[in-house]
Amino acid sequence: MKSYKYALTALVLIFAAIINKADAQSASDSNKPNIIWLVLEDISLDLSAYGTPEVKTPNLDRLANEGIRYNHAYATAAVCSTARSAFFTGMHATSIGAQNHRSHLDDGYYLPENIKMTSQFMREAGYVNLLMGPKQKTDFNFSTTINAFDAQDGEVKYSGGAYTHAPTDLKLLERPAWQTYIKEYSGQPFFAQINYSEAHRTFIADKKNPIDPSKVKIPSYYPDHDITRRDWALYLETIQTVDQKVGNLFSELEKAGVLDNTIVFIFGDHGRAMLRDKQWLYDGGLRVPLIVWGKGIEPNQVNNELVSLIDVMPTTLDLVGLKVPDYVEGHIFLGKNKQKRDYIYAHKDRTDETDDRVRAVRNLRFKYIKNFYPEKPYNDFNAYKHLQYPVLALMESMYTKGLLTDEQALFFAPTRPIEELYDTFNDPDEVNNLALNKNYEEQLLTMRKELQRWQKETNDQGMIDETPEVKAYWDDFFKKHYLTQMTLRGLSPTITPDDYLIFWDKFLTEQGKSHL
Repeated sequence: MKSYKYALTALVLIFAAIINKADAQSASDSNKPNIIWLVLEDISLDLSAYGTPEVKTPNLDRLANEGIRYNHAYATAAVCSTARSAFFTGMHATSIGAQNHRSHLDDGYYLPENIKMTSQFMREAGYVNLLMGPKQKTDFNFSTTINAFDAQDGEVKYSGGAYTHAPTDLKLLERPAWQTYIKEYSGQPFFAQINYSEAHRTFIADKKNPIDPSKVKIPSYYPDHDITRRDWALYLETIQTVDQKVGNLFSELEKAGVLDNTIVFIFGDHGRAMLRDKQWLYDGGLRVPLIVWGKGIEPNQVNNELVSLIDVMPTTLDLVGLKVPDYVEGHIFLGKNKQKRDYIYAHKDRTDETDDRVRAVRNLRFKYIKNFYPEKPYNDFNAYKHLQYPVLALMESMYTKGLLTDEQALFFAPTRPIEELYDTFNDPDEVNNLALNKNYEEQLLTMRKELQRWQKETNDQGMIDETPEVKAYWDDFFKKHYLTQMTLRGLSPTITPDDYLIFWDKFLTEQGKSHL
């Protein structure tokens, strides 16, 4: 009988321990902060909080003022899939074989065995992973053995051009991902990636707050022209639309009662969709807004240190109490384990059908660029750019007529220099190449050696050519795409720049920006 009582007592104690452990785990999970990555596509530092005139972004400005605004955050690539493959793994895309845009779509290529996605670490720590927003964008240049996310909204089709854009008042918390979280995972912390694709052309006019094209500030590498200003004003109005959606999202999250225990990272995936910016390694293509807001974040902070977007992943892991694996190339940029960064690195490989190989390294002041194919022009043909960029047709027309400035005309030269060096403090538009200036020989050598060191240390896989079959596939794909789209527009694929400008003038008018 005594043995029976002892056994019963032991069972009671075991069950009590299990229950206490479960309760402790539940309490621990409830204390973990929710994490949101709010990813804004194709955007540079064109918010009011960053000093851009004319644009009205009160919601993002408020979040910047209530958190930390980072002034020197940079993507590792200036195109979607390579940049996203990098920041979701904490690794340069060149280190994991993901450097070519939209590569490995169906060839069974997986990440190296020791490399994990951010969501895998978060799931192991008890987080539920949500992919939210009308544009479901992972855009990884690798296949995955497990689902990156536990619940997602699914793609929603709306009219809007190259990318479809949802109504401003769309309620994301009424969509499938959040509803699944509430029904199946309530009480667990969540990691959500929310994507806003609006600034990925076609742009959207903000009829409530129109921007006067005559008042916008244009970079010096574009001609000060009616077409340029109208296109730029539409871009800024699109950002205003994004700002409105961000404001609506935060209202929803506040009503849901989750903001008090949430940390939000707001950042661009890469720079603006403009000529010489997107797909290029100048600051217009790499430098992005980064705002960190929420639980434990002191307000009114401005940070001028270098941050690479691959740093967002290890910083997220550190904030939720996870150990960052030694292999991760990103740095923790926030908190007690913060690591100072002296350089950021970037690459350009094949983008769509355009084969290229460019590398860049930058410290706070100087940017060094190495062109591995100097025999190719900057303006090598790219179907996407010809289908989406009015200013490309404008500058091609002006170039043939000798109407561009010397700095603007450089982009249309038949070849490129092997090396470029820019003093971004004195030349923020990066138009004065100092690589041949004897006064900067020492700086050039320092940056050249740093790039070489980084490429060797990280085993830059972009130095290996894609197969001829892969190149031929993309050449054929975009040739057909370009012909199809130009036919739908009623235009000849060999249209002259002057005739193309007639189309673009009408297009901008229809989009809400008529002549000045």
